[in-house]
Amino acid sequence: MKIIAGPCQLESSEHAIEIASALKELCDKYDFEFYFKSSYDKANRTSIHGKRGPGIFQGIQWLSEVRDEVGCKVLTDVHEVWQIKEVLPTVDVLQIPAFLCRQTDLLVRSVELASLTDKIVNIKKGQFLAPWDVKGILSKTGTENVWITERGTSFGYNTLITDFTGVQYMKQEYPVPIIFDATHSVQKPGGMGTASGGNREYVPGLIRAAVVQGVDGVFLECHHDPDSAPSDGPNMVKMEHMKTILSEICLLDEIEIKYNYD
Repeated sequence: MKIIAGPCQLESSEHAIEIASALKELCDKYDFEFYFKSSYDKANRTSIHGKRGPGIFQGIQWLSEVRDEVGCKVLTDVHEVWQIKEVLPTVDVLQIPAFLCRQTDLLVRSVELASLTDKIVNIKKGQFLAPWDVKGILSKTGTENVWITERGTSFGYNTLITDFTGVQYMKQEYPVPIIFDATHSVQKPGGMGTASGGNREYVPGLIRAAVVQGVDGVFLECHHDPDSAPSDGPNMVKMEHMKTILSEICLLDEIEIKYNYD
């Protein structure tokens, strides 16, 4: 089971190392494949006044320090084609944000360069895409060195829902790892007017449902004090709850339900 976790936004090298160290220790305990996740630039903000992060070059430096100090794999987002070559030497996984999942040049170039170094491209499935529309993404990238991440589907204004029949469909139809993003699935985009809201209390239940669907990994953002975080605080999990959540994933992963009702 892959666990992709970390704070939404990079805040400092020390902060990132502290969280990554705690998460790696937990993931090692449960024999999970851990990837530290954090973003150097939150380019898609509700308001122009939203905090975006340290920027690409400072962010790369901090991620490199996390990788070297903690000894874990790292993942971060890219938003433009030029960023790929800058970021790729430092990370193990490039991530394509959900709103960019149809940007052909970004997808094609990310996979081309990642494949040369045996790295991965994690593509967030857009909130606006049906599960069967993922075939359009894969027509551009192929299925090697690619993950697809489910992160909820737009349902009216400021609300997302998770369609677990869609998770099953993608597991059955696409020969790529399917990851479940639990914390962005409870986000309320723009729900606070000048920022996004969320319901972090629903995260553990969604994770339980996803794990027994047989997902290949779980993505969740976490923070010691999410209500004071610069972005996505309402849907981030508190670090104090991560041990319980990961222990539940471990138990449920062992009893994954196998079925075929055709």
